[in-house]
Amino acid sequence: MTPPDEPLYNWQSTTPEQWRHLKDFAYSNRKNPTLAEKTLWEHLRNQQLGVKFRRQHAIDAFIADFVCLPHKLVIEVDGGVHDQQKEYDQMRTELLNQCGFRVIRFTNDQVLQEIDSVLKEIRAALDTHP
Repeated sequence: MTPPDEPLYNWQSTTPEQWRHLKDFAYSNRKNPTLAEKTLWEHLRNQQLGVKFRRQHAIDAFIADFVCLPHKLVIEVDGGVHDQQKEYDQMRTELLNQCGFRVIRFTNDQVLQEIDSVLKEIRAALDTHP
């Protein structure tokens, strides 16, 4: 059994009840990524940055686009954003922070047009792991 102060790294990053509600959505998102998510995943998969990332991973009541669990780093790729979405994203970020995760966000355009800068920022976040 994992001690309570240790992070839980697999399906246990959410409750079994929450997972039942989230798993179909997570599977669907994995099968149908946006172009930006697909592009970023091609650079994160297979430990290309030296660490393992998961995609469409449940944390608490949310599905994170990408997460590096040992570094407690969540990466979100945001599409077209309107005011209500910005508020929701901010609330998600705050709740993920409360769960001990750092969150960095990129727009679709950043991922698609500035992938080198995006990867540089991710590497910097990994290097500053607390």
